[in-house]
Amino acid sequence: MPTIHSMSGNEVIAHAAIAAGCRFFAGYPITPSSEVAHVMAEELPKVNGCFIQMEDEIASMGAVIGASLAGAKAMTATSGPGFSLKQENLGFACMAEVPCVVVNVMRGGPSTGLPTLPSQGDVMQARWGTHGDHPIIALYPADLTEMYQQTVRAFNLAEQYRTPVILLSDELIGHMSERVEFPDSVETLKRHKPDIPPDEYLPYDVSGALVPPMANFFEGYRYHVTGLTHDETGFPSENANIAEAQLRRLMLKISASEEDILEWEEDGLEDADIAIFAYGAGARSVRSAMLRLREQGVRVGMFRPVTIWPFPDEALRAAAARVRVLFVVEMNMGQMVREIERVVRDTPIVGIHRASGQPIDPDEIVSTAHHWLEHGDTLQPHTEVFQMSV
Repeated sequence: MPTIHSMSGNEVIAHAAIAAGCRFFAGYPITPSSEVAHVMAEELPKVNGCFIQMEDEIASMGAVIGASLAGAKAMTATSGPGFSLKQENLGFACMAEVPCVVVNVMRGGPSTGLPTLPSQGDVMQARWGTHGDHPIIALYPADLTEMYQQTVRAFNLAEQYRTPVILLSDELIGHMSERVEFPDSVETLKRHKPDIPPDEYLPYDVSGALVPPMANFFEGYRYHVTGLTHDETGFPSENANIAEAQLRRLMLKISASEEDILEWEEDGLEDADIAIFAYGAGARSVRSAMLRLREQGVRVGMFRPVTIWPFPDEALRAAAARVRVLFVVEMNMGQMVREIERVVRDTPIVGIHRASGQPIDPDEIVSTAHHWLEHGDTLQPHTEVFQMSV
C-alpha cells in the first residue's frame, strides 16, 4: 500500500530519485539544496548505490556524466552559483547525449545573492545556461506530491531522450514540509541498449530513430565520447553537413516529442476573464488569490506549466485567447513574461514580479486584479506591465 510521509521537498527529491533507479549521486553542498545530498548520502548505500562529495560543482557534473556512461542512473543537486558552474559540463552532456538529472533549488541572485531565500531567477538559465543551441527538458513542480512524481519522470525522460533533464525547485518548496504519499512502486524506464555486436556498433547511428541506442561502458562496447561536433562513430567532424544535421537532430528529438514531454495544468479557466500564468512556488500564492477573487465574484483561472522547457506554446496561446487579460506571476524581475510575449500576441499581459527573496503575497495578485478590472481595458496589449513590490 502507498505510505504517507511528512518531509521537506528536498528530502522528497532524494527518495523519489532512488525509487526511480538513481544509484549514483555526485555533488557539493550548497544552500538551499544540501538536504538532497544529505539523504542521498544516507540512503544510496542501502541500495548498493554510490554517493560522492566532490571538490566542486564542476567536478560533480563531470562525475555524473561518467557514471551515466558506465550505465548508472545519475543525479546531482545544487543552487544558483553551483548551477552556473555546472553549465560547461551540462553542455557536454547535451552534445554527447548523456542522460542525467540536475536538480536546481533556486535562491536569490546574482552571485551569492540571498542563499536562504527563494527565487525563480534561474528559469531562463535552465533553458540557455550553457552556450550554443542545445536541447533541454526542465520540469518545475509546485507541491511535494508532484515533486515525487516529476522526479521519477525526470529520470524516465532523461533515458528516453538521451538528454540532461533539469528538475527545478526553489527554497520555499525545497524546505517546506507537507504530507506526501509514496506509491508502492513507480514505473521506470530502462536504457535502450544496442542489439548488435560491439564490432558493428555506431554510437550515434540514427538511421532507425532520432534517439540512438546507448551502450554502457564496461559491457564490451568501446566508443568515443566528445563535446565536439561528431559523426555516427562519435569521432569529431567539421563537415558542414554533418554539423548541421547533428544539431538539427538534437533539437528535433525534443521538439518532435513535445506531446509526450509537455505537462501543464489549467484550473478555473472555463469561464475566466483573467488568466494567471504561474509556476512552482508562485502557483501556491495564485491558488490562494483565486479563492478570494472567486468569492468576490471575479472570474479568474490559472495556467500552470509543469514542463517549463520546452515551453507549452500552443496550450498557452489557446488559453490566453479565451480571456481578457493574462497575468504573469514570478519571483524574479520578469523572465518568463518575455517568453509569453513571444507566444501570446492578442491578449494584454500584466507582470507581477518580486525579487526581494520574499514570496509574492496573494494580496498583490488580488489588488492587481481589481486594478485591472477598473482601469486595464484602456491599456494596449504589451505596452504596460505593472511591477509589484520589486
